[in-house]
Parts: sequence; structure tokens; C-alpha cells
Amino acid sequence: MRIIFAGTPDAAVPTLRALLSSSHEVALVITRPPARRGRGKTMYSSPVAEVAAQAGVDLLETTSLKDSAIGQRIEAVGADLGVVVAYGGLVPPSVLAMPTHGWVNLHFSDLPRWRGAAPVQWAIREGDPTTASCVFNLEEGLDTGDVYSRVEVAIGHESAGELLESMAEAGAGQVLGVVDALEADSAHATPQAAEGVTHARRLAHADGYVSFTHDAATEDRVIRSVTPNPGAYTVLPGGARMKLGVATPVQRDDLEPGQLEVTKKQVSVGCASGALILGQVAPAGKSWMDAAAWARGARPDAEVRLGGQTEEER
Repeated sequence: MRIIFAGTPDAAVPTLRALLSSSHEVALVITRPPARRGRGKTMYSSPVAEVAAQAGVDLLETTSLKDSAIGQRIEAVGADLGVVVAYGGLVPPSVLAMPTHGWVNLHFSDLPRWRGAAPVQWAIREGDPTTASCVFNLEEGLDTGDVYSRVEVAIGHESAGELLESMAEAGAGQVLGVVDALEADSAHATPQAAEGVTHARRLAHADGYVSFTHDAATEDRVIRSVTPNPGAYTVLPGGARMKLGVATPVQRDDLEPGQLEVTKKQVSVGCASGALILGQVAPAGKSWMDAAAWARGARPDAEVRLGGQTEEER
């Protein structure tokens, strides 16, 4: 099969590598243009672009596939199939129709639940016990196509980044299986259910605010859903922010919401019910450190409360 691959972040790399190592030919890789990252705002190529460059594959870096010249370049490839993993842009109908077998998309959710940009993050945030990776036929609607392959995945206490990484690695073989089946004309797709549709919008910075006014399990899911991006944080007395890494929820009800308990080895924070044992923290302008190390330096008194108000209420 002569394949066009479209993807951008780290989560797309395992599938690209699997296709490059397979009997199929990756004739063109489409990815987003270089973007600024880090404190220095240095321009970096996407992870997918780096892999494509190393493999010597023809590369197209673009934010949109609607331009007629880009469409002509894609059509000239004469592809049998297009494969998408987190490209970050829409594939217009004209381009969808170009490959002989259309396009397939690896999506990290149990479709039709969590269609959209951040399915892993929302599955964690809403407390779903399981999710799935689905390979489906890409069509004009948002993640609406018939599903070729579904693999269920249990959700433990991972962060969104950890879960996405493991699903991306497992999904690579899943995609390759569908590509092989399409080549052999043995692939079968099942329409998605009409009920149970939910949408997973991209999480914003404000979604990472931890107020400690909900139960510990809920605050824990908030933290894990935004780790590593856009990141969790709370507010210290005086308004300064402190970033929060993944914490550990525990059952205890002797601490008020936001109240600290500091020992030599750990820092616990009360919630509406239960508490969180903080892991790594990063006060404004400082590097990540163990919460106990932060407390030794900050020496918060017994009246200090973390959070306690939403961003809108502050």
C-alpha cells in the first residue's frame, strides 16, 4: 500500500515508525509547521517531522490542507490510503476522496464517547474506568466514521501523558493491522452508536486550577487530566500560583479544604472529603521539587489554606 501519513505530536510517532518498518510505503508525511516551545520560544519541528526527516520521506508542513496547490501535491502522490494520528487539522472532503481506500484515523477514545481534541484527558477527568483506542474511517464529520478496530484500555492512576503514551505505542500495531486488512480486502467497519456521544474540547490553563473544594478523588482526576499539559496549579495565600504534579488521594476527614498537614516526609492537603498527599510542586519562578522540600523552605503556618476559590471567584 502506498500511504500518506498525517500527524504531529509524540503520540503520532509510534504509528509512523510502524508504517515505515512495514511492507507498506510511506510516500508522504504531512505535519504541522515548526512551533515555538520553551522559555526561549525557540522554533522546533514537530516530532513527526523529525522522524520523517530521519527516514528521508517526502515532508509537507502545513496548517491547512484546503489550498489547491497542496491538494494537487497530495493527489500527485497517487496514494492507496491516508493514515491520520493527531495531525491537528481537518482533512477536507476533496482530499479525503484522493486515496483509493480513503483515510483511517487512530483516535484515543471509546467512540462515540469523547470525540474531539482531548479524549484521554476527558476520560480521566470524568472518572471513566476504561477507554479504548479506535481506528475508524475518516469522513467529513468530527470523529464520526465507521470503526474498523477497537481495543479497550483500563484507566488506572496514570496521568494523561502516561496513558496517552502507552495507548500510542499499542495503537501503532492496531493501525498496521487495519492497513493490512484493507490491502487484503478483509477489513470490516462497524457504524458508531447514535447514543452516548460526548465531545472532548481541548483543555485550557484554567482547567488545571485545583481549589481543594471538591472531594479528593475529583481533585486528583483534575490534576492527572492536565498533566503534563496544560498543567495543574493552585493558589497560595497572597495570590501566588504553585504548580502541582500528580498527587495521591487518601481517605481522611480531619483536614478542612485547603488545610495543610506538614511532616518531615510529606505534605497533605484537605479536600471537601478526603485529602491529597502532594507529590512534586513548583512555586512561581522555581523548579519542580518534592512537596516536603517546598514546605521546609516556605514554613507555612497552621492558618495557611491552599486554593479555596475558583479562578472566576478570585
